[in-house]
Amino acid sequence: MDVLFPILYLIVFAVLLGGSFALMSQGFRRPSPPAAPRHPEAPKPGEPVLYVDLQRERLEALYQEAS
Repeated sequence: MDVLFPILYLIVFAVLLGGSFALMSQGFRRPSPPAAPRHPEAPKPGEPVLYVDLQRERLEALYQEAS
């Protein structure tokens, strides 16, 4: 009995270790999901885009002009 328990423990440990590595390797091999389709209103590459400049100096200047 003193010899049987460590041998059984090592066998179970090896099976769990092998299973965990098998699951990890399967996780690394999965292909990435396909890219989402572009939104119909999204700008095309190179098309100019309107934006708002929110820098602190610009906002302070706009506030001074308004008052």
